[in-house]
Amino acid sequence: MSTGSLNIAAIQTSLHWEDKTKNIHMFTGKLRAYSEPADVFVLPEMFTTGFSMRSELLAEELNGPTHQWMIAMAKEKNAAITGSIIAKDGGGYYNRMLWVNPDGTTSYYDKRHLFRMAQEDRHYASGTKRMIVDFKGWRICLHVCYDLRFPVWSRNRYRNESGIPEAEYDVLVYVANWPERRNHAWKTLLMARAIENSAYVIGVNRIGNDANGIYHSGDSAILNFKGEIIKAGIISADEIINGRLSMQELQDYRKSFPVGMDADSFIIQ
Repeated sequence: MSTGSLNIAAIQTSLHWEDKTKNIHMFTGKLRAYSEPADVFVLPEMFTTGFSMRSELLAEELNGPTHQWMIAMAKEKNAAITGSIIAKDGGGYYNRMLWVNPDGTTSYYDKRHLFRMAQEDRHYASGTKRMIVDFKGWRICLHVCYDLRFPVWSRNRYRNESGIPEAEYDVLVYVANWPERRNHAWKTLLMARAIENSAYVIGVNRIGNDANGIYHSGDSAILNFKGEIIKAGIISADEIINGRLSMQELQDYRKSFPVGMDADSFIIQ
């Protein structure tokens, strides 16, 4: 386990509707222009297309153009890059969050909770497994948008083999296309997930209108393990939000306030 820090760069921006070329060009420019320290770049949900239901037209397989771009940029920036895309796998379509390390190795998480109010469940298959990546000694749990409303799926689990609770992960990441009209829920639930799991939380949301006329205000934020905001995005601003996570501070807090010792054990089916 790391005892160091992790520098996060969260990209809050508008998206070009269903135009992969323009979005990739835009994100390339943002990544190359960013000169602050960064270990992880976090991009929004469906960052190459916006929240589109045209999965058959827009899907890419693993090792497709967007994945190859992420590999190249992760190497160039010497940082991990994560965000979700429309993916095709085994004849099914997924809202898939890719995590690409600087050496190109890749993990992915398929969104479990599909937003039926936008008919996402009719166009995509639901994921069945959580994904916790290990990066620089940090354990990072990946989630997508609507997952934020389901605390059991996000719940930290603990082992008490040595008498000291050991958490399953240290950081929760949510990438989203979350509408402004429900931003109170977004901001409140980000804080709740941090507090109840004694973990850092990163929530990255897009801004601007999509092709359906739905407006997004961003409200991206990096929060500490007590639900306190380390850095919050300016509403509707196109910007990169940066924040430093301290493993030592997290470990000290978990030792002084060991809620994991009283946590419930459970199984998700």
